Amino acid sequence: MARSVSALGAFALLIALGTSAFPQAVPDPETDIVRLAGAIKPVVAKNGMVTTQDAIATRIGVTILEKGGNAVDAAVAVGFALAVTHPRAGNLGGGGFFVIWLAEKQQAVALDFREIAPAAINAKSFLDENGKPDISKATRTGLGVGVPGSVSGLATALEKFGSGKFTLEDLIAPAIKLARDGIPVESDLERSINFFQKTLLRWPSTAKIFAKDGAPLKQGDLLVQRDLANTLEAIAKNGPDAFYKGEIADKISLAVREAGGVMTSDDIAKYKTEILDVVRGNYRGYDILSMPPPSSGGALLVQLLNILEGFDFKGGPNAPHTLHLMVEAMKRAYADRAEFFGDPAFINVPLTRLTSKEYAAQLRAGINLAQTTPSSQIKAGLTPKKEGDNTTHFSVVDKDGNAVAATVTLNLNFGLGLVAEGTGVLLNNELDDFALAPGVPNAFGLVGGEANAPGPGKKPLSSMTPTILLKDGKVSLVTGSPGGSTIITTVLRVVSGVIDHKLNIADAVLLPRIHHQWMPDEVRAERAFERMMPPEQWIAFETYGHKVDFFRFNIGAANSILVTPEGITGVSDPRYLGTLAAGH
Repeated sequence: MARSVSALGAFALLIALGTSAFPQAVPDPETDIVRLAGAIKPVVAKNGMVTTQDAIATRIGVTILEKGGNAVDAAVAVGFALAVTHPRAGNLGGGGFFVIWLAEKQQAVALDFREIAPAAINAKSFLDENGKPDISKATRTGLGVGVPGSVSGLATALEKFGSGKFTLEDLIAPAIKLARDGIPVESDLERSINFFQKTLLRWPSTAKIFAKDGAPLKQGDLLVQRDLANTLEAIAKNGPDAFYKGEIADKISLAVREAGGVMTSDDIAKYKTEILDVVRGNYRGYDILSMPPPSSGGALLVQLLNILEGFDFKGGPNAPHTLHLMVEAMKRAYADRAEFFGDPAFINVPLTRLTSKEYAAQLRAGINLAQTTPSSQIKAGLTPKKEGDNTTHFSVVDKDGNAVAATVTLNLNFGLGLVAEGTGVLLNNELDDFALAPGVPNAFGLVGGEANAPGPGKKPLSSMTPTILLKDGKVSLVTGSPGGSTIITTVLRVVSGVIDHKLNIADAVLLPRIHHQWMPDEVRAERAFERMMPPEQWIAFETYGHKVDFFRFNIGAANSILVTPEGITGVSDPRYLGTLAAGH
């Protein structure tokens, strides 16, 4: 079978603070999901839960909950900590989305702090001298850097929805200390720095932080980020204006321009976080709250669940017929993504229609229960390039039933890899998420059209899918994932595992993942499927006409929380090293 690279796979340590530890041995980077299935149990807590891709950040979030903070307070502290401890995705120089549930008010809100294209970006910015798309301009030069939104987003979340018990300075203080004193390089951090050293070491300002004597930092070294500590300290004392106006903004815009970009300090000064209505849906009695455009994630998740609601999955989550139905739904939803989705400030995304039960019924009627439908018969398009991995997701639930599903990103791992001199801030290459030309795939293989064309002040389309499910008005599930275009289908797999197959949160997260994004017309599956499903089941699946491409590594990192009668249960995705789910 053909193979392509997705996320760095590994193992997760699960510890419930205040409860007994759940020790595990660390296996090879390519985590054996088959061996772990059934072996990992959810962490259980009574008063709150934090699950992230980094153990240090998780403990910071739990400490805030223990001191009386709400889920938003904890999420803000985690967000700033991840900028220090998980630099390939956690960030100040990127952006992201929060979906928030406020239990007392019975209110759901979405925070959009997605990166924005500078004013000088236009439809021709990423074309070569012959008028052909040049993806390297978006991924390897300053042209791909969007105005960062993370600092504004985190500050806005605290101001609008925090408990009022903590100042911004309180919540940034742990991150400042970590950046100034340094963190030990181990597990996932060591592997990621080494794996992406070409991205990092080509920039002198970055190499002096992430390398020693010309070589990438390794286990036993200390990652010290004094400039980042100074930047965090300025934000803590003076608020987000310290980042968006003045010396820090000037240094960021200068670094972008010196790398071939067009960003100005004025572009940075104009940035504002948007507070939006969530995308809503309902699946088998559960209310779905997820992210609206400029993310396609929430709408596609609702559309997929609407389609699948008309089917029965008695055969189990890995049954050939179950997988066939999921793949056929995916193909149709991703075809709509390519045609309809973009920045809602510039185009009209027909959300009401796309998320309606009636439209889902039309799509469902077109699914052949015995045979796959070729993608070319759904919509015409070009064959995209390979997948990649980018973001990080974390989930928080507090004792009062408030919840945050948070996904933040630099786009590709470490973004552009460029640290703006004197700031410690790693810069994104998020403008790669635009459709550089209609039908041309981005670095994640996703095809887009005119709706997602680059332009001044526009936000590129995203697949991030931070999601909260409610049952009878109370939080049931909080989930999300990194993984580029596979984010939506990863979240779908977790939701379906919990609801359709009554799995606990660890077993739902451990389900082997399967993905189809319309183009290319192939099923992408984790390697665990090769051994988890007997040969006769694969033969049965292939009789539907599916072409399968097994990923070399695992897909996504769905750090998730499920509220049960036994308590708040959480799991950090065991596909990564150094992650932690913890409660109190």
